[in-house]
Order: sequence, then structure tokens, then C-alpha cells
Amino acid sequence: MSVFTKIIKGEIPSYKIAENDSFYAFLDIFPLVKGHTLIVPKVEIDKFFDVTDDLLGEWLLFAKPIAQSIERNFPCNRVGISVVGLEVPHAHMHLIPINTADDMNFARPKLKMTEEEFKAVQQQIIAGLER
Repeated sequence: MSVFTKIIKGEIPSYKIAENDSFYAFLDIFPLVKGHTLIVPKVEIDKFFDVTDDLLGEWLLFAKPIAQSIERNFPCNRVGISVVGLEVPHAHMHLIPINTADDMNFARPKLKMTEEEFKAVQQQIIAGLER
């Protein structure tokens, strides 16, 4: 069972942004920038392109309002999408507010945020979904 499946099941706490029957979105706890969000399918599939065609389409539709909320709430030119998939054997998508391509460089140092900062970011994104 992957760490993401444990998060989805509530066995590991997370800063949940949204979920439906197929997907779970939550803040990355090692963010590149504030607003960095992960979206994972609830079905545990290792590689992104092993996901069914239907699920791939649903994934982008699920991600769209989250990305729009991130873009409205955090200073950026756009929200980038990254699918690296090396750290956890469970397909996942990163939504990252970016101003340059280097903002998506995973070799960069990660932000160190307090629980209060994570909760504030979580609430900003959720509030943006409710508009």
C-alpha cells in the first residue's frame, strides 16, 4: 500500500483540498512554493500513463478548478503541471504556481512551513473553490 493510499484512507494526516469518488487532492508537505498541491487517483496505479483513458480525462477536469483557485490565490503567471512519479509508486500530479520554468525544478530546496502556514494555504485554495 502506497503512502498516498494511506493518506486517502486517513491513516496518515493531510491538508486535504478536495476529493470525489475517483481523486484526492492535498497539499504537498515538501512544497516548492506555497500552493503546491498533489492530486492522486484513489485507485493505486504506479505509472501515470497506465491510468485508463477515462480516468486521465476525469483527472484534468478534477484538477482544473483547483488550479484556477491556486492561480487566483498565489502570485504566479500560471499553474504548472508536473508528473514525475519517481518518489512514490502511485501516479500523482503536481499543481505548482509558477512564474518561470525553474519554479518546477524539484532539485530546488523545499519550503519549510509551519502547520499554521499549511492550514492558511489549504483554506485559501478551498475558499477559492467555493466561489
